Amino acid sequence: MKKFILVAVLLSAFSGNTFCQEMVDMVTPVFKVGEQLNYKLKYGFFTAAEANLRVEATDRKFDGQPAFHIVADGKTAGAFDVLYKVRNRYETYIDEKTLMPYFYTENRHESSYKHTDNVTFNHDSDKITAAKGVFPFKGKVFDFLSAYYFSRGIDASKLKIGETFDLKYFLDDGVHTLSITYVGKERLKSDLGEFNCLKFNPTIIPGRVFRKDSKLYLWITDDENRIPLKAHVELIVGSISMELTSAKDLKYPLKPISK
Repeated sequence: MKKFILVAVLLSAFSGNTFCQEMVDMVTPVFKVGEQLNYKLKYGFFTAAEANLRVEATDRKFDGQPAFHIVADGKTAGAFDVLYKVRNRYETYIDEKTLMPYFYTENRHESSYKHTDNVTFNHDSDKITAAKGVFPFKGKVFDFLSAYYFSRGIDASKLKIGETFDLKYFLDDGVHTLSITYVGKERLKSDLGEFNCLKFNPTIIPGRVFRKDSKLYLWITDDENRIPLKAHVELIVGSISMELTSAKDLKYPLKPISK
């Protein structure tokens, strides 16, 4: 069951890593303080977990610069909450102009398992300090939350079908690379209506959770907001999907084709 919950978390991580073909020095935020996104994670037909992402105001500054405070909460639901209770929180502070991360923290409670980590990004020395040590890095490296919010501001209009690109992110014990392939455009129905979407296929590693031929697909709204509408991945047994259930205080109006 622990592996299942980790997969659900990874879906949220992947959702933010989809537009970074070439990193740019600065992007314009397409979100604002007060934005809230809510998701449900389903195992087959059953709702297994819920997630909330929000942008909060903060007086905290880094190197004298103001920052956005971004928080993500995840918890199990229904029968899954009885079988394997999860209460996870992830937070990041990112520069209001560059959207690069300064500080990331996670607090995970998964049944009897507990884990905390505090990660500091020093962009002057190109070093990341975390619970497991100090890690050098080059170029732009993110935690999964900052990657998501940075990515939303990058122009995706020049992507070609079949094009694959990489994104660097820090997770637990080092800097990793995620490869993503652009699949194309697709209309997708949801609880909030039908939307034009950009579809992506991040690489996953087969193992105890994924089949050798498992595919992970992501659908991102093809509008000014660029928010993940849905994700779907096949497991050795069954499948998991992530679906947007509500979106509040967006910087730009949500524009469904129909509702």
